[in-house]
Amino acid sequence: MVRRVLAGVVVALSFLSLLPAAERVAVKAGTLIDGSGGAPARNVVILIEDGRFAAVGAGVKIPEGTRVIDLSRSTVMPGFIDCHVHLTGRYIGEGPNWEDAIVRDLPQEGAILGVRNARLTLEAGFTTVRNVGAQDFSDIALRNMIHAGVVPGPRIMAAGHALGITGGHCDENGYLPGMFDPDIRRGIANSPDEVRAAVRYQVKHGADVIKICATGGVLSEGDAVGVQQFTLEEMKAAVETAHLADRKVAAHAHGTEGIKTAVRAGVSSIEHGSMLDDEAIAMMKAQGTFLVPTLMAQEAVERQAKAGTLTGLRQQKALFIAPKGRESFRKAAAAGVKIALGTDAGVFPHGHNAHEFTLMVQYGLPPMKAIVAGTASAAELLGLSAEVGMVKTGLNADLVAVEGDPLADISLLEKVGFVMHGGVVVRQN
Repeated sequence: MVRRVLAGVVVALSFLSLLPAAERVAVKAGTLIDGSGGAPARNVVILIEDGRFAAVGAGVKIPEGTRVIDLSRSTVMPGFIDCHVHLTGRYIGEGPNWEDAIVRDLPQEGAILGVRNARLTLEAGFTTVRNVGAQDFSDIALRNMIHAGVVPGPRIMAAGHALGITGGHCDENGYLPGMFDPDIRRGIANSPDEVRAAVRYQVKHGADVIKICATGGVLSEGDAVGVQQFTLEEMKAAVETAHLADRKVAAHAHGTEGIKTAVRAGVSSIEHGSMLDDEAIAMMKAQGTFLVPTLMAQEAVERQAKAGTLTGLRQQKALFIAPKGRESFRKAAAAGVKIALGTDAGVFPHGHNAHEFTLMVQYGLPPMKAIVAGTASAAELLGLSAEVGMVKTGLNADLVAVEGDPLADISLLEKVGFVMHGGVVVRQN
């Protein structure tokens, strides 16, 4: 037994030795968009030491012996941040039995699929993500293995199980009685006290953030997409308990009243926000609540509904909610609601997350504000402004680069040619 364990350690150490180590690097950026929203800077040198930005500016001198990466023909930006992903498990439509993966796939299969999805996400330029719900703590296992250097992937803030009511969007509906009975250990709670217990259980097992389902959803069985599910008292219990553990709360919320109740309860972000009215927008602005719009998810479910991948009630809900979500985003963007990029990757295949930039611009956000939504603003929402989100001295050296000017053509961000994560180059065309 001891021999087998030692052999495993040797194999693991051998694998880790193959991973690149951070070194002193100087990046010559033809154009730098630093994530702050300020005007682009030309011919900037970015000095990187020990995986962090050591100096940034046009006059930075490059020490002798420094590795130089010449991106003088490119636009360089901070690593992108996606505040709403589901990395572990199958994406919608993947495999012949994707709808029943919850009862067919072993928990380990979801985590292994997450390894693939994490790599695709990182190579697309997303160096930090927030995973807002997974089965069996698979997202926390993936986060830990990425942090340990065992597998490649973005920095992950993980939620563990999303919290919801019995029969609600975050429950597993439509199966035989007894298969998925209410259990706070998988996030199902039906009173303020149960919500507190469910939050504490997720925190106990490593959750960085708490996700609640304030309303119905598109892909769940048996619930209307816009109806409120948790009560105000239950949402307040989630927020108060999470805050005591120094965690923020993200609220899945499509319907108007559920959005308003979640804002009143003090959540940090509204995910989707598909049916905003003027009062909800005013409340979000007053409270500083972020909107994480997931326009890609709306586009994807609408396409899946029209193609017949989604059928029945799911199909009806998708066709109903997608145009409302786009119009809500237009109104929120015009009103100046704080916006952080989120895609809901997992509703569609991973690695295409940057299309969210294109959709945000298409539906009313100026290109620079869209880039900030996926960098500095996303970092603010995640509580990581001291670590990521800008090209600034002291922050983690996460960079992406594209050919051309994304302020003139935002879709260029879907064609990232260079990715650096913590000072290590993970993609360079």
